[in-house]
Amino acid sequence: MTGLAGAVIDLAAVAVLVIGVAGLWRRDLRALVGLLRIQGIALALVAASTAATQHDVGLGVTAVLVVVVKAGVVPTLLGRVARSDPGARESAPFINVPSSLVLAAALVGLAVVVGAPLHALAPGRAAALAPLGLATVLTGYLLLVTRRRALSQVVGLLVIDNGVALMTFLLTAGVPLIVELGGSLDVLLVVVVLRALLGTMRARLGNVALDELRELHD
Repeated sequence: MTGLAGAVIDLAAVAVLVIGVAGLWRRDLRALVGLLRIQGIALALVAASTAATQHDVGLGVTAVLVVVVKAGVVPTLLGRVARSDPGARESAPFINVPSSLVLAAALVGLAVVVGAPLHALAPGRAAALAPLGLATVLTGYLLLVTRRRALSQVVGLLVIDNGVALMTFLLTAGVPLIVELGGSLDVLLVVVVLRALLGTMRARLGNVALDELRELHD
């Protein structure tokens, strides 16, 4: 895998991880959703460039699907939730931003060490980038467990999904179209349900900070 397509895969795979880490830095929920949209575009570039090098029409269709769902529909739905919240900001995460970034750097290093043997499963330039997908998954988990607001946690879950998809594209040169279609529809269904749930919670309680909702339960 050489030439322009290989360079695009390299840059786009790195961008997926960097955007995931940037999510730990941003507290504004609208900005967080914007980062998720850009990450979806970068993931689609990985799939499209891989399709070009493999001459795989099915993978090319998958790349279009990724753009539509992960960079289009899902961020749009989440963006509407964020815009409807006048205080759409993560004001007090469980771990502050500098500490989160330090932890993210440690997780990236761990992913590089642990993910190195993955290259043996599918030798090649793209497979060598697989640890970036694992690092994105770990970064998504960090975002998920360190944020208080429900929308931030949903974004963390979607970053995890994007990291898994990145590993799949890099290690297997993509997945059958029907598998990606099923996965994307599952993600879309979850987001639609969560959007409705968040809207109901905000209308009745005025807040979707999960720790405060637990206090109401107690």
